Amino acid sequence: MNIKRTFATAAIVAGALAVAGESTISAPAHAAGNVKCFGVSKADQNDCAAGPGTTCAGISKVDYQGIAWKLVPKGSCMTMELPGDRKGSLEALKRDVPS
Repeated sequence: MNIKRTFATAAIVAGALAVAGESTISAPAHAAGNVKCFGVSKADQNDCAAGPGTTCAGISKVDYQGIAWKLVPKGSCMTMELPGDRKGSLEALKRDVPS
């Protein structure tokens, strides 16, 4: 009976640690002053999605896709040098969205 109790306790502690670990994974990026910047990632290098045609990290199919974002240091989003006079945006863009 003590062995079962020990395994049950260990499972509860492991589960709690796993949940705590998940909540801290993305926190450091935002805590460090990073922001979501739309339209600045190369194809397959986005951090996550913002609309149709993307679901999450690494699946954008077009360079500088306006609905895909990447975390960048605060203040750098709209000043990044991108080809074709493109600029990053703090909101989703309608450009370069695949049909």
